[in-house]
Amino acid sequence: MTGADVLIKALADAGVEVCFANPGTSEMQLVAAIDGEPRMRAILGLFEGVVTGAADGYGRMADKPALTLLHLGPGFGNGSANLHNARRAQSPVINMIGDHATYHRKFDAPLTSDIEGFASPVSDWIGHSESPEQLAEIGVAALEAAQVYPGQIASFIAPADHAWSETSAAAPKAKALTTPRVTDDTIAITAQALRQGDTSALFLGGRALRADALWQAGRIAAATGARLISETFCARIQRGAGRVPVERLPYFGEQAAEFLQDMETLVVVGSKAPVSFFAYPDKPSYLPAETADVLTLADVRHDALDALTRLADALDAPESPAVLQAATTHALEPGPMNMLELGKVIANHLPENAIVSDEGATNGMGAFAYTGYSAPHEWLMLTGGAIGQGLPLALGAAVACPDQKVIALQADGGAMYTVQSLWTMVRENLDVTVVLLNNSSYAILNIEMERVGVVNPSDKARSLLDLSNPTIDWVHIAQGMGMSASRAESVADFDQQFADAMQQQGPRLIEVILPGYMFSNLQG
Repeated sequence: MTGADVLIKALADAGVEVCFANPGTSEMQLVAAIDGEPRMRAILGLFEGVVTGAADGYGRMADKPALTLLHLGPGFGNGSANLHNARRAQSPVINMIGDHATYHRKFDAPLTSDIEGFASPVSDWIGHSESPEQLAEIGVAALEAAQVYPGQIASFIAPADHAWSETSAAAPKAKALTTPRVTDDTIAITAQALRQGDTSALFLGGRALRADALWQAGRIAAATGARLISETFCARIQRGAGRVPVERLPYFGEQAAEFLQDMETLVVVGSKAPVSFFAYPDKPSYLPAETADVLTLADVRHDALDALTRLADALDAPESPAVLQAATTHALEPGPMNMLELGKVIANHLPENAIVSDEGATNGMGAFAYTGYSAPHEWLMLTGGAIGQGLPLALGAAVACPDQKVIALQADGGAMYTVQSLWTMVRENLDVTVVLLNNSSYAILNIEMERVGVVNPSDKARSLLDLSNPTIDWVHIAQGMGMSASRAESVADFDQQFADAMQQQGPRLIEVILPGYMFSNLQG
């Protein structure tokens, strides 16, 4: 067997089932090894940002890593933005990066680069094979690193000669990992703070936003009166009818600070204390009040479910939360589309156990608000702020959960970053409905320009935020990649088209025409 054969066998033995790939010449032996491993599915992405974003979506939903196959440093660099998002989501991802044969590096061929330099900013762990015999060991070490709770980005470099050379090394076995638990002292201190505080809240992120952990948080709220607040952008939240509702921290910093200003005790679980997404003149960066007592019950690397369960028990909390989300159907207002009616339509037709990949930006706010009353579902968000995540994230989620309907709620600007995702969705016949929100604008940046004090921008500045010259025709783009597509300009159009899509299997795109952003002298 070659080094590549042993590597891929070891990863398959350990349960790695999917490789999202964009390979080049230096990875051909790795491609051959994947071809010879029937337990591993190979999925081609036509851009590395699709590959890495799909691995993020897969990891969030499967709670185990997929493998990516990337071509040298420049190929990895193309995928780094969505690895930044994946790292912020604490997603488990293994990046397998091909390299020149070891004896070829000294010649400084055109694609020679500092691969570790490319990988280090978006990787929690980096390994480099030193021999054909060691290649599989490095790959398994990467798998173990990726599986550190709740997930990490692990990258390893595979020289071409280590992949193609024969070896007698046996496939190594991956070690089982344990999840760190918070101490009994931490539980006791937190319980005492919640008993003493007049106004308190749990600030929840990461695994604390899964349904089982939210149930325990709901018990704590019933015992103490604490509010339950989520991160503004979370990796995955399980929500909808019958589940414990959570307030979402507002996006704009001053609004978030006002939202938290009365909190005397803020207990952080699965996250860190909230900060503003950006800095603004004369606006706060650190969001809790200066007088607030901010405690960390469990950071991102500690078992959130265990911590919340033990805290609820320490507080002698009731067995069930006091509040569960009720189901509601929303009456539609006929006429042209807007973000509120968009949200109502999605909420009314969202299937049970659906997965929503949300990169809807400004026009996605209504959908999130109204779907809290829908059937139980999963919601995935843009954790790192690097746009171009929504489509590949939906792709990866659909691979991980083929029996669940996936909806990509996607703004037009971000969609252009990873439009190649549509091709892979069709190629793999994935059950994804793309709701493409077309307002021909980087609308959020128009708002941000006002917020930093630019009140009367010229046509030159406006042109940098405008997508209407030329107008992007998403129906024809999707059809050109083999995807069924339609356009909705009215509430009635979208209601019919989205309802139909939820009853059908396979990839589909609905382009929703929404009003563009107009400068409004926003204050605050």
